[in-house]
Amino acid sequence: MRIVRIGVSPLFQRQAPLSRITAAISLLFVAVLAGCETKPGTPSSAASASSAPSAAVKSESVIGVSLLRLSDPFFIDMADAMKARAAELGYRVEVVSGEVDPARQRNQVEDFVTKRVAAIILCPVDSKAIGTSIARANEAGIPVFTADIAVVADGAKIVSHIATDNFAGGKLAAEAMFEAIGGVGPIAIVDHPEVESVIMRTRGFEERLAELNREKGASVEVVKKLPCLGARDKAFQVAEAILQAHADLKGIWAINDQSALGVVAALEKANLVGKVKVVGFDGQPEALEAMKAGKMSGDVVQHPREIGKKAIEAVSDYGRGKDVPAQTLIPPTLVKP
Repeated sequence: MRIVRIGVSPLFQRQAPLSRITAAISLLFVAVLAGCETKPGTPSSAASASSAPSAAVKSESVIGVSLLRLSDPFFIDMADAMKARAAELGYRVEVVSGEVDPARQRNQVEDFVTKRVAAIILCPVDSKAIGTSIARANEAGIPVFTADIAVVADGAKIVSHIATDNFAGGKLAAEAMFEAIGGVGPIAIVDHPEVESVIMRTRGFEERLAELNREKGASVEVVKKLPCLGARDKAFQVAEAILQAHADLKGIWAINDQSALGVVAALEKANLVGKVKVVGFDGQPEALEAMKAGKMSGDVVQHPREIGKKAIEAVSDYGRGKDVPAQTLIPPTLVKP
């Protein structure tokens, strides 16, 4: 019987012919297994492969998170919840902050793509401008999720969006404001129209206000709507300008609590606390204390820890091949004095 020699590495030259063939087949089988890919976002498969390089294991288990800002307690709570839940599920979260700078956030997404993170979670600084960066992550095969703020850019593919039901929250804020001013008088909105979540809040507020006017035969009117980037210092300046232009103003709705606290500071300076009613949106401890002190007339409470937790769970479920809902909305609640 003639033995056909199969070319193998010198490591196997001392083996008998049959052993040499068996070894070659084994090597081929291992190579096929090594070529199999794991779905992005699955930490356990990478971690369990003892032969994989440690750098690859770390890359596969990292979730890149870019938040709107980390000077806001709302996003601090969200980040803390993400880190805690991720640790329970075998991931590590790398949290950065856009700090309301679209260019900065684009660079952060580019960095995540370069690092080949398992997934990206975004709170977009600008719901449209971030689209090109998300498209690059899509091209790289990295799944993208959004938390709190949605993306409205064409061509940007998002696996799942987890947020407060902002439209419903805006309606609650309108009801609180209408009641606070007795259904009479002009009001203003301190806005932040660059982000989708606030667009939905403001839409809900204005629609519910129109409904209440019809139902009650009232004529509460929004006489001014100015942007403040959701920041306390900017809201203070905006509120001062509104108060100077509208001496008969009865109320101001601020789209988040940092803005509401800026409005309160402007009212304190003008000696108008209690005379001009303020309604906020977030449920931050400092705002709730201001409400107890009679400086605010209501606050729509969000649940940032729940948003952060569910965002991480969506990443984990997707990585394990489970169906993930395109959108998860968490109901807010209204708190009044």
